[in-house]
Amino acid sequence: MAEAAVITAGDVADNLFIQELIKQWRAQDTHGTWDKKKDFELLEPYIVNKEARRAIPIIGDPDPEILWRLELFYNAVGLSIERATGIMVQPMMKMSHEGFGRMILIAGRLIVVNKQLRDVHRFGFETLDKLAAEGMKFVNAGVEMIQKYPEVANF
Repeated sequence: MAEAAVITAGDVADNLFIQELIKQWRAQDTHGTWDKKKDFELLEPYIVNKEARRAIPIIGDPDPEILWRLELFYNAVGLSIERATGIMVQPMMKMSHEGFGRMILIAGRLIVVNKQLRDVHRFGFETLDKLAAEGMKFVNAGVEMIQKYPEVANF
């Protein structure tokens, strides 16, 4: 089995998913509050190192800010798939108040990404590289699904 390529700091800035996630964050700033923030500063809430993760209780309810970050993450995945394929992708999330649920991304009648969500209150990634890699994993899976079933995605 081939080993996955390691994303370096330079690669992260050029990562299709990361660029789309930054655009998602910038689009949310309707009053210019984040204009002076650097792009990667906007992504800091996604970085949850081991110490920070240990501080989060194992059982807990996600707050609205975490749910919002989760939605932006999957919106960026969907828009990255759209840019790569030219086919519109819509996200749908069903979440319990306890942080369990499902996120799906749909193109036409095709489910291109299907993710079971657990412990959403602990949502985050250890590093920016891991955030980029996870996002691109979903993007690549979605693009592959559309390429495999284009007639269903175009329906």
